[in-house]
Amino acid sequence: MTILITGINGFVGSNLVESLKKKHNIYGLDIISPSINGVIQTFNWSELEKINSIDVIIHLAGKAHDTKNQTNAQAYFDINTGLTQKIYDWFLESTATKFIFFSSVKAAADIVKDVLVEDIIPSPKGPYGESKIAAENYILNKLKVDNDQLRAKKSNEKELSTINYQLSTKKKNYILRPCMIHGPGNKGNLNLLYQVVRSGIPYPLGAFENRRSFTSIDNLSFVIENLIDKDISSGIYNVGDDESFSTNELITLMASVMNRPARIWNWNKKLIQFLARIGTVLHLPLNSERLQKLTENYVVSNAKLKKALGIENMLVKTETGFEKTIKSFENK
Repeated sequence: MTILITGINGFVGSNLVESLKKKHNIYGLDIISPSINGVIQTFNWSELEKINSIDVIIHLAGKAHDTKNQTNAQAYFDINTGLTQKIYDWFLESTATKFIFFSSVKAAADIVKDVLVEDIIPSPKGPYGESKIAAENYILNKLKVDNDQLRAKKSNEKELSTINYQLSTKKKNYILRPCMIHGPGNKGNLNLLYQVVRSGIPYPLGAFENRRSFTSIDNLSFVIENLIDKDISSGIYNVGDDESFSTNELITLMASVMNRPARIWNWNKKLIQFLARIGTVLHLPLNSERLQKLTENYVVSNAKLKKALGIENMLVKTETGFEKTIKSFENK
């Protein structure tokens, strides 16, 4: 296959190149275009019309969630929604037959009470999630218009059934909602936790009990390879590992990999929440949003995805994936 990856220079893009370059021809699309091992050529967005003969588009480019809340809201919509509209319109006119869009679980819900499934009515909070759901809706609305136009051309149910099948098989559309992705080159909250454990500073949030889902980059790459190679039904799919982890368990695992004691303090919750509010005002590392991300319950179901792929378990267990990520921090 000839594959075009947008946002190819990012964390996920770099890892996908490593997993795909042995079997496929890879081109990149990004705001910068350095030479990358395994990538034939990287174009910038102004050169989009120069690209041709693509089979699969993997759309990663986007504005990451800013936990410091220092990003203008419009920037999320300009990038997360605007670039998706641009590349999807190009996809519809291109020879490509598969479009894989990286959305986010935050497009569906900011807070999860039980287990997040795909058929939830989306209720994102904040410009990051709202810009992602706007991008999803753009794709879905385009598909609806195409279906309506095709229906108008057909006069009986037999012909309608035939044309709907042709539409569904000609171009495949995958909207992926991954939860927190980790692996070599990962940054953000996981790296912050690692630095806390490595420095020997006690983790003060032990009083918060939580469960949350994660996505190993190896499992994510496994999913992408299957979507490229197999005839998988179009749709919206949550992406996550099979097991959920608590932050306290993650701290303990990090300490074990680094051969260090796990120092977890059970400080008073109300005191921590008060300090986080101060951190929000002063733009400190611990603020209310980061506290929520570190301590919230956010369990995501991957059952629909596994059924579509025809598997019972993801390739890598959560603990194994974390060990690989932590060791990559150590090596760096």
